[in-house]
Amino acid sequence: MANRVEARVIDLDGMYDPCRPNDRLLLGMKGSISEFELNVLRMRMLDAARAKAQRGELRISVPIGYLWHRDVGLGLDPNQRLQEVIRLIFARFRERGSARRAFLALLAEQVHFPRPTDGRTLTHFDWTLIRYRNVISVLKNPFYAGAYAYGKSGKQTSIVNGRAHRTYKHRKPFHEWEVLLKEHHEGYIDWSEFERNQKLLAANAYGKAGDTKSGRGGRALLAGLLGCAHCGRRLSVAYTGRTPRPVYRCYRFDMPPKCMSFGGSRIDAAIGRELMRVVEPMAIEAALQAEQMHMDTLNEQRQIIELELQQAQYEATLAERRYAACDPDNRLIAAQLEKNWEAALRRAQACQARLETTRTPAESISIPDFTTLAQDLDAAWNAPGVTMRMRQQLVRALIVDIITDVDETTREVVLTIHWQGGQHSQLRIRKPKTGEHGCSTSDEALAVIGSMAGRWSDQDIAASLNRMGVRTGQNKTWTAHRVSSIRRVRGIDAYRSAQKNGQWLTMSEAAKLLGVTHYMIRRLINDRVLPAEQVMPDAPWQIRASDLRSDAVTAALTRKHRPCRSNVEGQLPMFIEVSEGGA
Repeated sequence: MANRVEARVIDLDGMYDPCRPNDRLLLGMKGSISEFELNVLRMRMLDAARAKAQRGELRISVPIGYLWHRDVGLGLDPNQRLQEVIRLIFARFRERGSARRAFLALLAEQVHFPRPTDGRTLTHFDWTLIRYRNVISVLKNPFYAGAYAYGKSGKQTSIVNGRAHRTYKHRKPFHEWEVLLKEHHEGYIDWSEFERNQKLLAANAYGKAGDTKSGRGGRALLAGLLGCAHCGRRLSVAYTGRTPRPVYRCYRFDMPPKCMSFGGSRIDAAIGRELMRVVEPMAIEAALQAEQMHMDTLNEQRQIIELELQQAQYEATLAERRYAACDPDNRLIAAQLEKNWEAALRRAQACQARLETTRTPAESISIPDFTTLAQDLDAAWNAPGVTMRMRQQLVRALIVDIITDVDETTREVVLTIHWQGGQHSQLRIRKPKTGEHGCSTSDEALAVIGSMAGRWSDQDIAASLNRMGVRTGQNKTWTAHRVSSIRRVRGIDAYRSAQKNGQWLTMSEAAKLLGVTHYMIRRLINDRVLPAEQVMPDAPWQIRASDLRSDAVTAALTRKHRPCRSNVEGQLPMFIEVSEGGA
């Protein structure tokens, strides 16, 4: 361009004419040397910044909760409310084991998180309800573990339309970071906990082989916890039937046919019983710890609200001072300052109301009695208020992994349980046959029906089963019709009154024959005066007819309205009998 218009190039060394070859050569050499010098300066600056970062002295942007101090360097933000919110995020993730569940718990507690309003200086915040991005960013940032990290992202070059296209801020894995200084500054957690959090987040997101997902609810207790003994992968959960029932199976679309498949109801029940058996010796201690954790959670919530109230009161006082310092004649500014003052007062009143609610809980919210629950673990495990997610969380707190196999010779599901602490145990659960459902009548109920059917009616058998607390296969109470149906299916002979030969009588028949009440017959049986038999406990009494004519029964019946006393030799009477005629 300069050659076409015959322009001249002038610098400190002289004037050049681009039309001349010598001048063009000299200008090209100077331009190349200048570009080289710029590259050298840039590389020296980058090397200096990298060297300073390796010493942990490069003042890069830090996350919320940290500040660069002029004297001590990188340190915690002095805002106590900000520190407590960040610590609460780690505490909830430690309890829940999932970032989403921790976020939902914090959202239910109405926890607020700061949002910077002044760019990168991080000196002014707007407190808004916490979001999922706030939780996940805090959990994944190594600065909160006391580590100084530099060079966490890099650039990538791709060919777009025949040209090189560069993109930046692509995150690198840990081992590719340029600088990582552990224990560089005070952290909210230690580095070992940070590594555990990253492994747990990765396992929850991808569910790779060897990883255990956190409990996410559903109908299956052991979802994401069972491992296949053949291929090592996690067993997936499928739901079948009109009423969805969980089925565990080792099946992948990109792999050969499935290794195993079995129903989940019996497996979940067996693991629940084994868990209660293991926890029972330490139930009282666990109940006390649970009560302490419950109180700690309430104290954390109260502390967060107290800090929020302090900040709201400060903002209200600041708004009042601004309103007082304003010129009363300037109504435009005074009106806006008055609105800000009123809004700050409303926020302070709302925080005060929330704090009073936490200090004096409502009567409808009853504090659980953990000691009573420890005495009846089965009731606590099957309580209506206990969700499947809570049970899954308890299982994962005690069990690391369960390796599953199926023994086809004995048709049993073999479970090898790896407990926390390194202990191992094995369970064998019978695998139902094809077409066998879980609503069949229990063996105990069949034994009662078989032993009582020859002597008692279906109504008496149903009453005995209900007194014993035995339920039907569908978890219902017994009736005469249901007992009759079971007898027909199982081929058990029915009770027939015509077959009775009069040798055995019921309690009602014995009372009618002797002309006394049921209470008298029961009293004679309890006093062991009248012999009687029971097929099993809680079954009706059976009385032999010949025993009603015994001397002991006759003597007991003739001794009416008088207490039964035994004559002791040498005992003086308390009352002296007096004849009707007097002395």
